[in-house]
Amino acid sequence: MIEVTESRSSVIDAAALLAIAADPVRLGILQRLASEGTKCVCDLQPEAAVAANVLSYHLKVLREAGLVIATKRGRWVDYTLASDALDRLHAALPGENRPHQPACPTCS
Repeated sequence: MIEVTESRSSVIDAAALLAIAADPVRLGILQRLASEGTKCVCDLQPEAAVAANVLSYHLKVLREAGLVIATKRGRWVDYTLASDALDRLHAALPGENRPHQPACPTCS
């Protein structure tokens, strides 16, 4: 059995989160919610330029990743960027939370 270290596990989690956001449709949804705030699914549909069932799938992926929050309003659903979504995505990028290391003396 292969042991997964905590560091390796966090790299895997970061990669999974970035892969979710890297999809063009999902990235567009995240960008729109970040710049414009809460949007009804009916407002997201025209700009997503995908079929309703495909948009629904992408929103489900974002919800399950904790990047967006869905709020039911009658028969409509409003989507909001999770308050920690951008921080989580930023933290998943390489170099975050790494202590500054001096330049390699051999390479200088």
